[in-house]
Amino acid sequence: MKNIALSSTHEALGAKMVPFAGFNMPVQYEGINIEHETVRNSVGVFDVSHMGEFLVEGPNALALIQKITSNDASKLTIGKAQYSYFPNETGGVIDDLIIYKLKEETYLLVVNAGNIEKDWNWVKAKNDVGADIRDVSDDYSLLAIQGPKAIEAMQSITSHNLSDIKFYNFVVGDFAGVENVIISATGYTGSGGFEIYCKNSEVKKIWDAVFEAGADYGIKPIGLAARDTLRLEMGYCLYGNDIDETTSPFEAGLGWITKFTKPFTNSEKLAKEKEAGLKRKLIAFELDEKGIPRTGYDIVDADGNVIGTVTSGTMSPSLKKGIGLGYVPMDFTAVDSKIYIQIRKNAIPATVIKLPFYKG
Repeated sequence: MKNIALSSTHEALGAKMVPFAGFNMPVQYEGINIEHETVRNSVGVFDVSHMGEFLVEGPNALALIQKITSNDASKLTIGKAQYSYFPNETGGVIDDLIIYKLKEETYLLVVNAGNIEKDWNWVKAKNDVGADIRDVSDDYSLLAIQGPKAIEAMQSITSHNLSDIKFYNFVVGDFAGVENVIISATGYTGSGGFEIYCKNSEVKKIWDAVFEAGADYGIKPIGLAARDTLRLEMGYCLYGNDIDETTSPFEAGLGWITKFTKPFTNSEKLAKEKEAGLKRKLIAFELDEKGIPRTGYDIVDADGNVIGTVTSGTMSPSLKKGIGLGYVPMDFTAVDSKIYIQIRKNAIPATVIKLPFYKG
C-alpha cells in the first residue's frame, strides 16, 4: 500500500483512511453529506495525489498522443487541457485521461490511479515514434480546491487572476509561495474551482497556505466518498464503474471526444460501430420513490425482466433522492422513460433524466 505525501496530515485531521487503487487515501473526515455540501456551497480541498502523471516530450510527442488517444490533441494550444481516452483494440476503454499542453513539444497526461501501471505499459508499447516519455506519478501531488468560493478564497496566494482561467484551461506559475505550479480549471465536481499540481516536497507548504487563505470561507478537507457523490450528481463517468475495457465509448456517451479527424488505436472499427448504431446506452435515472440504488443492482422493465445493471448509484445529498447511471437497451433510453431498480425484493420505479442531476 502506497502512502501519498500528506498521509500523516490527513490522519492528524481525523480522516478515515482506506485502501484505494493501491494507495492509503482519506475517504471521509466529518461525513459524506457535510463534505458534499461544503463543496457545493463554499470551498473544499481533496487530496487526489494518487492520480498518475506521464510526461510526453520531444518532436514526436504529438504523434504518439494522436495515435493512442481518441480526441484530437492537435487542437490543443499551450495553456489548454483536453478530456480524452485510450481506446483498446477490442472496442473498449483502457482509461480516460486529461491531456495538458505545457509547452510546444511537452504534454502532461493525467490518468486514473488504479490504471497507472496498465496505462504506462500501454503508452510504452505504442511508442514506436521515439517520443520521450516519463512516468512522474511518484514525484507529484495533486490538490483539488473545489467550490463556488474557490476563486475568492485562493486569489490572495497567487499573482495570477484566477477568474481569467476558463474551464479546461490552466496556467503555470506561483501559488502559495511556490513557483512552477500548474493551476488548472479541470474539476470533477461541477462546482468550479482548481486543481493544483506540485512536487511532493512542496505540497505541505501549499496545503497549509490554502487552509490559511480559506479560513474565512469555511474551507474544509474533503474525502473521496464525497468526491464520488459530487461527480455522480454531474453524471461524470468513473473508470471501473461506468467505463472499462469492455464498454463502448459510444454507449458510454464519449462520442464527443472520439474524433475521426486522424487515425488512432481501433479507429476504423469504432467508426464502423458509430455508423451501425447502438444497441444500448448509458442512461441517468432518478428514483420515483424512496430507496438507494447501488452499483451492481439490476435494472428491470415493467414485467420484471432484467434489462441492465446500475453502474453508479447513491442517495444524492443535493437532491435528497436516489440517483444513478446504468446501461439499458435503446428502447429505454429516451428522457422520461420508465424503468425499475431491483432493490432487494422490491422493484422501485425510476425515471430516465437528462444530465446533469445537479443543475446548480
